[in-house]
Amino acid sequence: MITVETKLARTFLSDEERNLAGTVASESSEKLDKRTGKGTEWLGWQDILREPNDALLENMESIGTEIHKKADVFIVCGIGGSYLGARAVIEALTPEFRDRGPEIIYAGHHISGRYLQRLIAHLEKPNANGRPKEVYLNVISKSGTTMETAIAFRVLRKWMHDHYGDDAVSRIFCTTSKEGGALNKIIDASGYRKFILPDDVGGRFSVLTPVGLLPIAAAGIDVRRLFYGAVECYERMQQDRSNLLDYVATRYALCKKGYAIDLIATFEPALVSMGGWLQQLYGESEGKNGKGLFPAVAQYSTDLHSLGQMVQDGKRNIMETFLHIRNAEPSLTIFKESGDYDGLNYLSGKTMEEVNEKAFLGTVQAHGEGGVPVFIARIDEQSAESIGHAIYYFELATAIFVYALGENPFDQPGVEAYKKAMFRLLGKQD
Repeated sequence: MITVETKLARTFLSDEERNLAGTVASESSEKLDKRTGKGTEWLGWQDILREPNDALLENMESIGTEIHKKADVFIVCGIGGSYLGARAVIEALTPEFRDRGPEIIYAGHHISGRYLQRLIAHLEKPNANGRPKEVYLNVISKSGTTMETAIAFRVLRKWMHDHYGDDAVSRIFCTTSKEGGALNKIIDASGYRKFILPDDVGGRFSVLTPVGLLPIAAAGIDVRRLFYGAVECYERMQQDRSNLLDYVATRYALCKKGYAIDLIATFEPALVSMGGWLQQLYGESEGKNGKGLFPAVAQYSTDLHSLGQMVQDGKRNIMETFLHIRNAEPSLTIFKESGDYDGLNYLSGKTMEEVNEKAFLGTVQAHGEGGVPVFIARIDEQSAESIGHAIYYFELATAIFVYALGENPFDQPGVEAYKKAMFRLLGKQD
């Protein structure tokens, strides 16, 4: 479960500002529920939770288990919503240094030839026991023509066929639209296994479809628990979304007041990629017609030694959203050392989590006193259910917030501008 504390952020608003924003948030929530807002043809991310497809989940579990057992490397080839959600969940729920299950590698999320070259060299390097790596590839693209992903897939599927011959077909999985598009042509020509991204689900809302579920299952995560965590949140939000509407209203009022940046920060390294997923969810949904908040991501306490000065004393146009695990599991305990040369004996007997918690609380206090409105998104625990709950919470909050701005939460017209300029410079013919 997740709740967002708004008390520290609301102190920067007057009663009138809060009340007006509350009205706008409630009206926007109703607009979403009644499907009277813009982009209602893209609400499949809610429909999949209203009517869970257990057969799909079973299929994802089965194929994911197969990959998890056989693969040394599993490549996720996609960009934007095609990989950010999966990466967020995988990094939140798997150990940083694991000795079981496949190595998860991401490709197709930029246009670096050097990266691809080094990736292939890594694939060709035998395991420590001298055995060749077992590699599986999952390409994710609705159109199949997104340049970053299409180039990487062209290179990687050639390597797969050169390396595995006819067996490559059973190692390549494609997630795309039901019909149409370049990737479907490749699937028809090659016979790769196909999974469908529903037509009514946009990329940044797609983590709970095969787009995210297959990589997450391949990483060894229980996708059923993840999915039903989101279902539970959906059902709760149908009954009571007062906390969520308070969060949306406060964020909206601060945006109208002139705050321009939402810094998504966490003291837990495992949640940094969730910040990256939120960055796209917020940025691509909100940034239209000169509106919205610029989402940035920070990993604390690391970035307190780089960005901290700016956040504390820079221009007062920043708000801050902390992602925080409410019940972090204790690990290392700091021991007492004779001599106390580093002056740390006062911490002896405390766990690293206790120290991290105090660093978090101290930062919240300092930034708030320095003029930064602070939100705290408290996720109950580092579990599949809680992460699933958080996914739907933030998706719902995003849709309502963007309706409050008067925009369509589900399109991204500005993304095409760089593509048109790039294609023109590359000499592509229309």
